[in-house]
Amino acid sequence: MAEALRQEGYRVNRKRVQRLMRLMGLKVFHPRPKRTSQKAKDHRIYPYLLRDRKVERPNEVWCSDITYIPVRGGYFYLVVVLDWYSRKVLSWGLSNTMEAGFCRKVLEEALEGYGKPEIFNTDQGSQYTSGEFLEVLEEAGVAISMDGRGRRQDNRIVERFWRSLKYECVYLLEFEGGKEAREAIGRWIERYNRERPHFGLGGRTPDEVYFGGNLPEV
Repeated sequence: MAEALRQEGYRVNRKRVQRLMRLMGLKVFHPRPKRTSQKAKDHRIYPYLLRDRKVERPNEVWCSDITYIPVRGGYFYLVVVLDWYSRKVLSWGLSNTMEAGFCRKVLEEALEGYGKPEIFNTDQGSQYTSGEFLEVLEEAGVAISMDGRGRRQDNRIVERFWRSLKYECVYLLEFEGGKEAREAIGRWIERYNRERPHFGLGGRTPDEVYFGGNLPEV
């Protein structure tokens, strides 16, 4: 928040922003965890390839995940593909079903738009371990990595993304339906990629890091 205000010309620091948020009664609130990752017993599981690995450039590692998006009377499912290094959203999709074909389509859009990564990391959910999904990665020559069972922190980049999306967009707007959710999430992701500074990226945006090379020295 402080970095975003500084980019708009305001002279503030983190402590001042914290104080003003307290005065205005602004607080974060937490979404209730949902189970979107159901393992299929007959699907092949791949090892986790990112333990102790330092990711140093765009397109070295991509990751993906699925989450629930509440709307009046039910839920939709949102899937994203992120570049691990820059946090950039490469592709995303919203659906009223949670099938492998839906995830495959989002993956194919990312590959068509941005080339391919060295490694693609997901959890062990049945959509990601299905042959329909994995064959796209295998044909592209991408190394497949999967989180350890019950280890959400293995895919921490996308977990942090869900946290930001839900706090800043989803739980504030109370969507009536899929059309409204798709439009609002699309606007938020566009701003996230182009305008939202990240402390972990040296105050730069995902687009700046993805298209601009290495991170600045800290």
